[in-house]
Amino acid sequence: MAFEGLSSRLQEITRKIKGKARITESDLKEMLREVKLALLEADVNYKIVKEFIATIQEKALGQDVLKSLTPGQQVIKIVKDEMVELLGGTESKINFTPNPPTIIMLVGLQGSGKTTTAGKLANYLRKQGKNPLLVACDVYRPAAIKQLQVVGKQLNIPVFANEETKDVVKISKQAISTAISKLNDVVILDTAGRLHIDEALMEELKSLKANVKPHEILLVVDAMTGQDAVNVAQSFNDALGIDGVVLTKLDGDTRGGAALSVKKVTGKPIKFAATGEKMSDLEVFHPDRMTSRILGMGDILSVIEKAEETFDLEQAEALEKKMRKNEFDLDDYLTQLRQVKKMGSFSSLLKLIPGMNQIKDLKVDDKEFVKIEAIICSMTKAEKRNVKLLNASRRQRIANGSGTSVQDINKFIKSFEMTQKMMKQMQSNKGGMKKLMNSIDKDALKDLKF
Repeated sequence: MAFEGLSSRLQEITRKIKGKARITESDLKEMLREVKLALLEADVNYKIVKEFIATIQEKALGQDVLKSLTPGQQVIKIVKDEMVELLGGTESKINFTPNPPTIIMLVGLQGSGKTTTAGKLANYLRKQGKNPLLVACDVYRPAAIKQLQVVGKQLNIPVFANEETKDVVKISKQAISTAISKLNDVVILDTAGRLHIDEALMEELKSLKANVKPHEILLVVDAMTGQDAVNVAQSFNDALGIDGVVLTKLDGDTRGGAALSVKKVTGKPIKFAATGEKMSDLEVFHPDRMTSRILGMGDILSVIEKAEETFDLEQAEALEKKMRKNEFDLDDYLTQLRQVKKMGSFSSLLKLIPGMNQIKDLKVDDKEFVKIEAIICSMTKAEKRNVKLLNASRRQRIANGSGTSVQDINKFIKSFEMTQKMMKQMQSNKGGMKKLMNSIDKDALKDLKF
């Protein structure tokens, strides 16, 4: 995962200093030396690291310690605040024109993930109530148009393509006319890339910018390329003038230095981050939340937002009624399991919960949940409604049908019966689920210190 090495190093450093009642100048220098090494190992630009460390040192030595915090906590707060600033300070949103369609032009090198990002962005904007149109402007790469059409079909989002011409300006103008007639309020241009930056690529993009006048130019950058990603961002910004960056493959084996460097080098914000292969795996980039993840403080707000997107309140209320009547069965259990799976892998969700990443040897195998699904699907309706029916022969049949063992069945049924007991305890909390979803104070959560 992105930042894993940097995160573990910084968490170890902050643990050492957190509880100190008094911090000497030599303690601070030692801590900053370790932070500097951790950032350099994460492939953060050297000049940025130097400036970052100097700023922390100046603030830590010159600032009065807050009465409510220990000196160690104060230093950690300074590190956190400076890292948030390094990542951009606040989230940066897409600027939509009051006179649609809003034209978003995606640029970047070949292999950075532009076409997939175009689909993910269209999917994200549709959830925000927009009606996007994808436009195939990569007329050079073999099967590029077909790839975008496949993505569009998968998402049920329209794709405009004209394979009779290689004039991308003409294609874009035709697409915009189509968008106006079809009431598409967002047009996403998937442009061509190259294996490296060259004059021909930039001239085409400059021509497209001059003729189409996009409202947003987003540079798609592969985070796994490290410092090269920053160099690419700087080159595109100098030549084209970008409005923001989309970091892809942040779920990959990357040191994360690109994310910590790109805003400072280009002056342009990271607007989105792609965190997985699914079309739903695109997040608005929140500098404060990303900093909390890196420093091991969790990201509970993102968990809540994922839950709000995934869970249906009406379904939750229906489930609550079943719980009150003590009718929560394995079909309900499976429904909830599938809802949670839509939020992402269980291991990735646990990392967003404060304190979880500090528990050593905490391993969650997502394959276990596939096994549970197979077990439940191998049962009859009667068995799902009443697990007391599951005698030895039935358990053996279910094990054979699900490709598991009787021991697996026994273990799962035991855990389910424990869940049922917990559900009974919730019965006295009237309107519990609905209240939980409606009473979350996100603004208060932002100020929590874990």
